[in-house]
Amino acid sequence: MTLKVDIRKLSLINELAKVGTNGVAENMSKLIGEEAQMEVAKTSFIDVADIESQLDSGNRVGVRVRLLEEPHGHILVLFPEASAKKITALMLRDVVDDMSNVSGKMARSAVEEMGNMMASGFIDGWADIIGETIDTAAPQLVHAPIGDIVVRTAGLGDDDIALFLDSSLNVPSYQIEAEIYAFPDIEEFVTLVNDLEVKQL
Repeated sequence: MTLKVDIRKLSLINELAKVGTNGVAENMSKLIGEEAQMEVAKTSFIDVADIESQLDSGNRVGVRVRLLEEPHGHILVLFPEASAKKITALMLRDVVDDMSNVSGKMARSAVEEMGNMMASGFIDGWADIIGETIDTAAPQLVHAPIGDIVVRTAGLGDDDIALFLDSSLNVPSYQIEAEIYAFPDIEEFVTLVNDLEVKQL
C-alpha cells in the first residue's frame, strides 16, 4: 500500500489525536466533577506485526468500538484491572452501598458504560472536525492481556499498518488510569487528513 499524506498536514494527525483525547477528558470530567488529565503519548503509523513490542504486559478490561462510517476501523478504551475495579465503584456509587455484593455482570456493565462514554467522547471529537456524524456499533467488552487485545483489534482491518495512537487518561483523586488506541482504516484516514484544512483545527 502506498500512503501519500501532504507533508504540510502531518501535524493534523497529532491534532486529531488531541481533539479526540480532549473529548474523552471532557466526558470524564463531567461524570466525576473533577478535571481529568489526558495525554497523547505516541501517534505514529506502525506495522501491525510490530505493535506488540510497543506495549507493556498485563491484563486489561475495556471496550472495542467499531466505526460504521468513515474513517471506519476501531477505537479501543482499556483499563488496568485495578482501575476497572475503581470504575465499578465510581459508576455504582449512587446505587450500591456494599460493593462486595456487586455481581460480575454489574461490574462488567459499569466498565462497559464508562468505556463506551470515553470512546464516544473521542469519536465525537473527530466528528466535529470532519463536520459529519460517525455512527458506531455497540461496544464489545474485552478482557485479556493487552498485547492480545491490541494486536487482534489492529488485525481486524485489511491493513498491514495501523495508526498507533497511544494515549492515557489519569484521574488523580480516583487513581484511575486508561489507555486509548485508534485503528481507523488507513486509506480512509489518510484521505480524511488530506482533505482537512489547517484552519479547521
